[in-house]
Amino acid sequence: YDAYSTDQWQEQENEANAMQQRFLGGIAAISLLVGGIGIMNIMLVSVTERTREIGIRKALGAKKRDIKPQFVIEAMTTSLIGGIFGIVFGVLGASAAGKLLSMQASPSLSSIIISVGISGGIGVLFGYLPAKKAANLNPIDALRHDLGNIYLKGNTI
Repeated sequence: YDAYSTDQWQEQENEANAMQQRFLGGIAAISLLVGGIGIMNIMLVSVTERTREIGIRKALGAKKRDIKPQFVIEAMTTSLIGGIFGIVFGVLGASAAGKLLSMQASPSLSSIIISVGISGGIGVLFGYLPAKKAANLNPIDALRHDLGNIYLKGNTI
């Protein structure tokens, strides 16, 4: 015979819940990393496509402190929009699952606020490198960036 007390059952239940939370936390961390890398790639492409614009701004007197916040804010906005979509779909999914399982499933206001904060933080963190790259561009090189593809009367500039 095996005898188990309610304390042992409770301890096993707590261990199972802790393991599940670690597993889901790991999945969330990987998702945030992948999303951050995606935002960084989008911003690097944006910097590359707007090299000439950055060169013109720097030639007209824009400083690093003028250009860097523009790209960091753009990355943060992109991340926040994605985070808001994720929160909306998460709330709708939790409500639908709760109705199917005859349970109450609604996220707390604090978890939503924390999610928005983390989403914005990911945008700032992963948008900093492209913003720094944009701010450090040499204006002369930036203005020459697209000139290799322009033709005037058959002559390459």
